[in-house]
Amino acid sequence: MSRKAVRECSKAIAHKGWSIAFVESATAGRMCAEFSLTPEAGDILKGGISCYNVFVKEHILQVPQELIEAYTPESEEVTEVLAVNAADFFETEIVVAVTGLTTAGGSETREKPIGTMFVHILMPGTSIAHREVFSGKQEEIVLNCIDKTAQLILNKLSKQY
Repeated sequence: MSRKAVRECSKAIAHKGWSIAFVESATAGRMCAEFSLTPEAGDILKGGISCYNVFVKEHILQVPQELIEAYTPESEEVTEVLAVNAADFFETEIVVAVTGLTTAGGSETREKPIGTMFVHILMPGTSIAHREVFSGKQEEIVLNCIDKTAQLILNKLSKQY
């Protein structure tokens, strides 16, 4: 069963006649999978790309190596480029990109601890850049990020239209 925020978000997207696609690093496709479990999935979901490894970010999604070196693969800057580049080949109104740190061994620092997630959402006429530090184990971080992302989209849809 899909998550409540995801179900509500899917309904709102379907109501607008829009669709959504995902580019996921830290969530590794889980966000797309959660949206696929909603009744509206067939109408709204275009698909997703899992770019957990930096190779996929650089070679498939065309994130410049210099940008990754300057800001790390888990950063606001890289997440924005992932969203923009994915928008070039997904024909959809909403593109969601996510990177972050769910376990040790990435680019964590005191200022960017484990649990830090970066989300960049492109929608017609607007974008949302969101950074949040979630607590808990790896799956809790991912699920909380999914819920937050769905809520960010819902909030924007309700304010825009």
